[in-house]
Amino acid sequence: MASLRAFLVALFIFAVAFDPSSVNAKFSKSMYFYWGAHNSAILGDGDDLQLVLNQASGDDLLTIHQIIGSGVKSKRSFLFGSIQMLIKLVPGNSAGTVTAYYVSSSGDTHDEIDFEFLGNTSGQPYTIHTNIYTQGNGSREQQFRPWFDPTADFHNYTIHWNPTEVVWYIDNVPIRVFRNYENEGIAYPNKQGMRVYSSLWNADNWATQGGRVKIDWTVAPFIARYRNFRARACKWNGPVSINQCAANTPANWWTSPAYSKLSDARLGQMKWVRDNYMIYNYCNDTKRFNGQMPPECFKAQF
Repeated sequence: MASLRAFLVALFIFAVAFDPSSVNAKFSKSMYFYWGAHNSAILGDGDDLQLVLNQASGDDLLTIHQIIGSGVKSKRSFLFGSIQMLIKLVPGNSAGTVTAYYVSSSGDTHDEIDFEFLGNTSGQPYTIHTNIYTQGNGSREQQFRPWFDPTADFHNYTIHWNPTEVVWYIDNVPIRVFRNYENEGIAYPNKQGMRVYSSLWNADNWATQGGRVKIDWTVAPFIARYRNFRARACKWNGPVSINQCAANTPANWWTSPAYSKLSDARLGQMKWVRDNYMIYNYCNDTKRFNGQMPPECFKAQF
């Protein structure tokens, strides 16, 4: 009970310091559909979004079914800061579906920071899949079970990155950190502007139990809902932004010493999540890497 009370107190303190409502960047003004626009919608005053995955067919029975997903991306790219969305995931039998939320640059040597939510059969928990790519190289997956029902209500998912570290948050609780060890030869996402993306798509060849459980199209359409896109981040204006966005100035709040490392309270929150809800960590998978572990696995990340 004492540990839970301490966790809740720490969460309250962090929520006050890290207010997600401070910047308004509506979907209608800041994002656009790059895929499946006719299958989804920006609603209300432009601050609500729904992405849809469905299966369409023609009038005759010989027509091949067409799978239609959807996706949005931001009009601008960013380098450093905080990207937040409230997301309510596909309810019920979501097996085979993936709701993706991430920031990414483009090209073969792209940088990318991921949240992916892997669906499951009714009554079974989602898998929260995280990854980071630097200069086109990924394979840094960490996975978690949610400690809440992500389909019953909206939850805040935040990607925060600065010149020192990348932090993944859920409801203002840190779940993962990737620190900058570029000076030791480990690539870090600090030289490419990244757009914000979200999509809902068919991944039943791998998403649920390694692809053994397929999408049940009889329960389609599958709908993920979004609110309150917030981008408290440095706008990318080309290579000049590499130094501008990293400069230690009051405008660049993400460079403040307060964001260079998680506080003890936040470390306690993250430890609670990782001790109780983490189900995979690439740094523990020696068989996968045949004993040649990625170099950051030997470094302090927290």
